[in-house]
Amino acid sequence: MAGKILLEVVTPEKQLLSLQVDEVIAPGAEGEFGVLPGHCHFLSTLRIGELRYRVESQAHSMAVLWGVAEVTPTKVTVMAEIAERAEDIDVDRATAKVAEAERRLQAGGLPSEVKEAQISLEKARLRKKIAERMRKTGH
Repeated sequence: MAGKILLEVVTPEKQLLSLQVDEVIAPGAEGEFGVLPGHCHFLSTLRIGELRYRVESQAHSMAVLWGVAEVTPTKVTVMAEIAERAEDIDVDRATAKVAEAERRLQAGGLPSEVKEAQISLEKARLRKKIAERMRKTGH
């Protein structure tokens, strides 16, 4: 398919997405990177962040929590520890998880507990942001 690139997103449990897209923007460990058809080969680790992709004029997104992305001129394969499409995220649950993570962070504790609370808060805020945008815009 000329002018398109195949985006595949897989988790240990299932293949979440396999779709011809026009553009992919991924949360690389060293910063976001964009991919268009014909991109050079590369491999990147992923951080907690938003994976965005565009099909014609429609923008879509999903939460990605760690993983690896392999890019070729015709395909982007995202192998994520956890990935969740925007339409599958419950806004109310995500909001509750943000409040819970904030309480845990304020409670403090051992350095490992504080770090775990910070990661939980980052994940919860990401999921909430994506879910709220989906609720408002439908994308």
